[in-house]
Amino acid sequence: MAAEIHSRPQSSRPVLLSKVEGHQDVVSAALLIPKEDGVITASEDRTIRVWLKRDSGQYWPSIYHTMSSPCSAMAYHHDSRRIFVGQDNGAIMEFHVSEDFNKMNFVKTYPAHQNRVSAIVFCLTSEWVISTGHDKCISWMCTRSGSMLGRHYFASWASCLQYDYETQHAFVGDYSGQITLLKLEQNTCSVITTLKGHEGSITSLWWDPVQRLLFSGASDHSIIMWDIGGRKGRTLLLQGHHDKVQAICYIQLTRQLVSCSADGGIAVWNMDISREEAPQWLESDSCQKCEQPFFWNIKQMWDTKTLGLRQHHCRKCGQAVCGKCSTKRSSYPIMGFEFQVRVCDSCFESIKDEDRTSLATFHEGKHNISHMSMDISRGLMVTCGSDRIVKIWDMTPVVGCSLATGFSSR
Repeated sequence: MAAEIHSRPQSSRPVLLSKVEGHQDVVSAALLIPKEDGVITASEDRTIRVWLKRDSGQYWPSIYHTMSSPCSAMAYHHDSRRIFVGQDNGAIMEFHVSEDFNKMNFVKTYPAHQNRVSAIVFCLTSEWVISTGHDKCISWMCTRSGSMLGRHYFASWASCLQYDYETQHAFVGDYSGQITLLKLEQNTCSVITTLKGHEGSITSLWWDPVQRLLFSGASDHSIIMWDIGGRKGRTLLLQGHHDKVQAICYIQLTRQLVSCSADGGIAVWNMDISREEAPQWLESDSCQKCEQPFFWNIKQMWDTKTLGLRQHHCRKCGQAVCGKCSTKRSSYPIMGFEFQVRVCDSCFESIKDEDRTSLATFHEGKHNISHMSMDISRGLMVTCGSDRIVKIWDMTPVVGCSLATGFSSR
């Protein structure tokens, strides 16, 4: 399959291979079946479907199963062919798919949550199904007995989940914009730390266990890379989307991050370079360039008989500046700013033309994207969303590598 993909002419954007249509409502999740020309989809129309590519090149449903409640999340474990579907009513249902993907048997129901399930992870070694939900909790249940092992509650809706299988650490993003790192045990858990940096709810997470990097996407349109493995707690900000970041996937082999936003934007970020951390914003009662007072600095305004000014911040140096001292705008990709942001006049002078060279490529998915997943070994990506359409993409022209062949176009 991989060799077949690479025989196509290389262009510099994702190639739309197929559209899968038929759902009557929002498609909550779509997953590519490894080593098969197939997709599993779960939808708010209360159906889970397995689509296989026919000789005509069209995808047709080989399995069509109706659930009791709208489907909100899904996990698929290919080696054991087990599908876990989270529902709006808080339950998770497990199914086993036949080898030819033409039959699906119900296994059991897990009463995991009191409200909509937002994310599911299945761990085969411990036989746990771990999930987050809009009942503000993470739960982990035993897939052998079907019993609840543990729960942990947060202050707001838990929206996304990643899991480190080796160390049993869970990363949970929530609607308050916070990420909590937990260590899960058989019947208990401990909070290791909380990560705060986003100004909107966390909408997507990706954990890379090799480099020990956590990526988070949020409704503030930005992505943060958290260097969990590094001792310094380094964070990198990536700003290039114009809507909430709905899905992210890090390709460890090529050090590239693929992200999708609600407006259909698809970005591929080059993480194989030494990026700079965005500075902390400094606080001051007066402009750190011209020393004019800001409007809350009553004493200096009185003493100098001047009107107070609005405070702004230079994105490059972090200094508190007035509007007159920050009239310029510039992109600064090395710090993650792919579009033009406010910089102070002196920083603007220091930015060379080559510093403005983009370190990401941006593409149009041409539909609302609420979920994305990749089959990295084949360079394939599937996107789905509120337009009820599932799109399958060949990403090899932009990610430039297939693990299956070791092929690299870079």
